[in-house]
Amino acid sequence: MNNTFNDLFRSYNTALKDENVQQDVAEIISEHFAENNREDVWKQCLNQIDLTSLNGSDTDAKIIEMTDKVNRFNVNFPTLPNVAAICVYPAMVPVVKSHLTENIGIAAVAAGFPASQTFVEVKVAETAMAVLEGATEIDVVISIGKFLEEKYEEVYEELCEIKSSCRGAHLKVILETGDLKTAGNIKKASLIAMAAGADFIKTSTGKIPVAATLEATYVMCDAIREWNRKNNVTVGYKPAGGISTTEDAVKHYTIVKEMLGNGWLNNNLFRFGASRLANNLLSSITGNPISYF
Repeated sequence: MNNTFNDLFRSYNTALKDENVQQDVAEIISEHFAENNREDVWKQCLNQIDLTSLNGSDTDAKIIEMTDKVNRFNVNFPTLPNVAAICVYPAMVPVVKSHLTENIGIAAVAAGFPASQTFVEVKVAETAMAVLEGATEIDVVISIGKFLEEKYEEVYEELCEIKSSCRGAHLKVILETGDLKTAGNIKKASLIAMAAGADFIKTSTGKIPVAATLEATYVMCDAIREWNRKNNVTVGYKPAGGISTTEDAVKHYTIVKEMLGNGWLNNNLFRFGASRLANNLLSSITGNPISYF
């Protein structure tokens, strides 16, 4: 492993024990979940959603329908905040761009999503093309296999190249925490992503069985907090994959609030990657079953 990354990891607390993380998470939820499980927090969580459709069966018509629902949201729910962004595959970015009238983000997964098992040249080109077509945010996956082989410098250099090709678009780096397994690995991957210039770090693709856990949220927020204190650089956080209920959202919100503070409780620094969550939050807020999206 490159000495640069030995030095980086030594200067941060990467010797995290999984059992300690689990205990800390349980205590935070036990002590603070109830105080956050209320309507104004549900509305805030709704405003932090990247409304997502990432299916091989996605069609222009399906994405247009989703975009039109976002456009009409304030007509149908005039007292509620809209979602933060629409997240789609790169080929669907022009479809969203040509139909979106609301002032929200257009996020595209890119760089060989979800496995990241392609040539770096392809990753860079796909990212650049998505931005050219109108993406304002780019979500990419680290080279997980390279990370697990401790080829940290290669992971870092790839992310730096992708960051450069984002130009003005925000870069969200997905760690695929379910494949990283341990708290220590998640912390190290978070540090590499932030060192490479990630604007957000994100848990998961939603394409493997283990997605956004509360423990991953805790560790990644711990990394963001430590990075901010040492470098005075603010990085956003996005849990994604498997977060579908209001309770799920409030639990992740609670961890973020306790770890990072109120300054992160907005859609500039905290997003949820979700498809079903929006309807469940709407149902909780209105007190009626809602299947709008």
